[in-house]
Amino acid sequence: MSKSKGGCTSCNDITGASTKDLLNQDLAKQVRTAYDRIEDRGVSACLFGSGGTCCRICNMGPCQIIDGVEQMIGICGATAATVVARNFARIVAAGTAAHTDHAREMVMGFIETAKGKTPHEIKDVEKLHAMAETFGIEIEGRDKNEIALELGEKALAEFGQQQGTLTMLKRAPKKQQEIWKAKGVEPRGIDREVVETMHRTHMGVDQEYKNIMKQAARCSLADGWGASMLSTELTDIMFGTPVPRRALIDLGVLKEDQVNVTVHGHEPLLAESLCMAAEDPEILALAKKVGAKGINLAGVCCTGNEILMRRGIPVAGSFIQQEMVLATGAVEAMVVDVQCVMQSVAQVVKGKHTDIITTNYRAKMPDAIHMQFEEDDPLGSAKAILTHAINNFKKRGDYYIPKDNKLDVVVGFSHETINYMLGGRFRKSYRPLNDNIINGRIKGLGALVGCEHYKYSDDVHFKIAVELLKNNVLVLATGCAAQALGRMGLMRPEAAAEYCGESLAEVCETVGMPPVLHVGSCVDNSRLLIALTAMVKEGGLGEDISELPACGTAPLWMSEKAVAIGQYFVTSGAHVIFQNLPVTGSKEMNEFITNGMKEEYGACWDYEEDPIKLAQKMIKAIDGKREALGINKKKDRVLFDMEMRRDLDVGATGQGIPGLGCGHK
Repeated sequence: MSKSKGGCTSCNDITGASTKDLLNQDLAKQVRTAYDRIEDRGVSACLFGSGGTCCRICNMGPCQIIDGVEQMIGICGATAATVVARNFARIVAAGTAAHTDHAREMVMGFIETAKGKTPHEIKDVEKLHAMAETFGIEIEGRDKNEIALELGEKALAEFGQQQGTLTMLKRAPKKQQEIWKAKGVEPRGIDREVVETMHRTHMGVDQEYKNIMKQAARCSLADGWGASMLSTELTDIMFGTPVPRRALIDLGVLKEDQVNVTVHGHEPLLAESLCMAAEDPEILALAKKVGAKGINLAGVCCTGNEILMRRGIPVAGSFIQQEMVLATGAVEAMVVDVQCVMQSVAQVVKGKHTDIITTNYRAKMPDAIHMQFEEDDPLGSAKAILTHAINNFKKRGDYYIPKDNKLDVVVGFSHETINYMLGGRFRKSYRPLNDNIINGRIKGLGALVGCEHYKYSDDVHFKIAVELLKNNVLVLATGCAAQALGRMGLMRPEAAAEYCGESLAEVCETVGMPPVLHVGSCVDNSRLLIALTAMVKEGGLGEDISELPACGTAPLWMSEKAVAIGQYFVTSGAHVIFQNLPVTGSKEMNEFITNGMKEEYGACWDYEEDPIKLAQKMIKAIDGKREALGINKKKDRVLFDMEMRRDLDVGATGQGIPGLGCGHK
């Protein structure tokens, strides 16, 4: 392990200020992290794996394929294009499966809540009614729980559905739906598409790369317009749709005088139950009994994003900071469920008072404590977990919490928020957003989504975002990418004046919003699909998503989920750029991914390693859409100020972001 006096040498190049500060402390210098493991490996990635041409789906191999070399095709005769397509499709299927299992748990929890069997409740009745309408459910004269139960049962049926198409596909623009129908990629059932993808990529089944990619496209839509969208919408209905709020992120949110419990993973049912339990008088009394002033819950990774958006609960760290959070020595327990939890966390806390508590039967870990989260008694499970953490408080030894590393952010920008901020409380509309894109004040939309990565500098997201902002591209962010941008100070309204081009800065300052909007966790990318669809339906920017001046990127993708997300955006007509993709080992697949898909769906993939060049590619794509729409020349338009809103009979609107003041000039 290469630890310099200032900590891990690779960390000094990669991590942010709070992590460097922590690793300079004697307490943390002996902690072995992912940065050390990367440095110690000292080997570059396998070229066959990186290019997607390593095939191991049968026991005749593994076969390492070299495109165009007859002697280096698979033992079964599989070519580079076939192998790359199979591997890519399996990545999409795995990512979709992760979102699907997450969504299924949310739907089942939603049903139990509708039955009155959980301490949760149906909070957003307006969204409940909107979703009921989508599913053809009668709402007149019915109790909200009765409506919710029927909605939950119909939603659950779509996972195992074998025929027909998914209900929420009809939320997409009409032209988009026609494209999917013509191409034969409408998902029939969520689980069916994952299973069929795995079957078709089995040895000796589908061996034509375009046909394999057709199924990958269909599988991805089962994620974006199926599982992920169901999860996001039903979670909003049950726990409340996020609204803008101020909050804090980074390692400094841990507290010296409270029981620090971090919750890490992806399923909001656990986190929401812990939030409720942390306010229970009995639990607070237990904390005071051991000398703590209370319970300090803090999020990690996408669970952090969920409770940050809805409750303003601070986030201690993103995916790449999960080991750092524990290295502080100040955490009594890290409570985890599923996805993106590194096995190393249990090793980081060896010899410390901290416990890693696994809570899901799908995801156990050596050297961790398992306390099953019982969905029929969520509050009881949460109280038991917090009681265990409280008992660790007196065992806390040396610790270090980085000082002055609590960063102020504004979060909570759902699809509904855009209506509220720009269209008005009583007259919801995307018209002002569309108008400001048409007149050029906002060049277009750029989405920064997905993961963070140990192998790249942590300012990649920042560099891309700043390049977009100075060119008047409004940025929307989800997942760990959102946290990275928050740590860099781009989720404060004040950042608009510092980083944006003149016209975007004016829009942000008038509305009172930050230039980078935190839209949620990785499963919440479905919010972006809904927002893009709303822009199309509002008019003036084309007839489908492929015509919008918008582009997305997951530059530091790590998880298979990110590829599934990217593919459902491409299949929905949105241009997507990653830093790399495992397709370069086949000229045919590479050409199809980066060009041929555009003929199929109106959009394609691209990739670029350099963050500035990546941002410039996004801007070029947005400019191309503006050119095609004939709106590339700036027009003299004014912003919708308070007086104009009154003229629209909007009513008492324009209150800006809650807690930030009006923000209008």
